[in-house]
Amino acid sequence: MIIVSEDKSKPGWNGRFFEDFVVGDVYKHVLGRTITATDNSWFTLLTQNTAALHFDNHYASHTAFKKPLVNSCFTLSLVTGQSVSDISQNVFANLGWDDVRMPLPVFEGDTIYSESEVLDKRESKSRPDVGVVTVKTIGYNQTGDVVISFNRTLLVYRAGQGPSGHRPQPKVQPAR
Repeated sequence: MIIVSEDKSKPGWNGRFFEDFVVGDVYKHVLGRTITATDNSWFTLLTQNTAALHFDNHYASHTAFKKPLVNSCFTLSLVTGQSVSDISQNVFANLGWDDVRMPLPVFEGDTIYSESEVLDKRESKSRPDVGVVTVKTIGYNQTGDVVISFNRTLLVYRAGQGPSGHRPQPKVQPAR
């Protein structure tokens, strides 16, 4: 005999669709992330950035900072990634980053948090299945100091559009 139980699962957060964005709303992204020396070194070497300031402690000790700086492209990638569940989970395409600013350095051991404000929203002129959303995102460290800010523009699917993204359901196992 196979016992089939009622499905009591609840859907997880699927991100916002174009219709869900409201100009002026601010999303405080849930995850923070402490940056390690390994993160910084691997990202720097993976991207073939040869600036010793990011991976050579001896070299960095002779700079004004006295220690390695986190690769700024890592900081941009991390803060963008922190925003995905709120901003671009349902993205058709990322159109670009503008006005990227890094007012303070980021060091290994810093923990970065972020939030985004919706600046603009409009319908796409060429694609009826998406809309254009622009947000301003800031990243800040464990003491609340802003270490990065940027504007990001992307095409976001309208509700019910785009790939389904549904994962397969588990197969029912026979009762023993």
